[in-house]
Amino acid sequence: MGKRDEFLRSQKILRLSTIGKNKIPHIVPVWYRYGGKKLYIGTNTKTLKAKNAKRNKHVAFCVDVGVKSPDIYGVMGQGDANLILEENKVKAIAKKILLRYFDTLENKSAKELLDDTDCIIEIIPKKFSVWSY
Repeated sequence: MGKRDEFLRSQKILRLSTIGKNKIPHIVPVWYRYGGKKLYIGTNTKTLKAKNAKRNKHVAFCVDVGVKSPDIYGVMGQGDANLILEENKVKAIAKKILLRYFDTLENKSAKELLDDTDCIIEIIPKKFSVWSY
């Protein structure tokens, strides 16, 4: 596994950019999971990011850290998004995402987020850019 993949697996916040129906980008920070070839974001079909991804599969994303050299590193990319809607698959992936942020799914907030998650935005990256300073 290369530095890029290790970095994407270790970080906690990804900024996702989708394209709105008005053709204006919509950027939102999200929790995510990187599976080595794809990125997964749990959400609800009522969110703007899910509606935008359903309407237009082209997305961009960015994960970065640091404000002072030599600790600046980032990965950004472009890809195609698919909405996973099958309930068993959604819940299985959502649990894996949430366990990156909570010690247990028995936490009240974790339960609420899991209950509210009815889709997964799956991103298939087509292009990566990496930087460090």
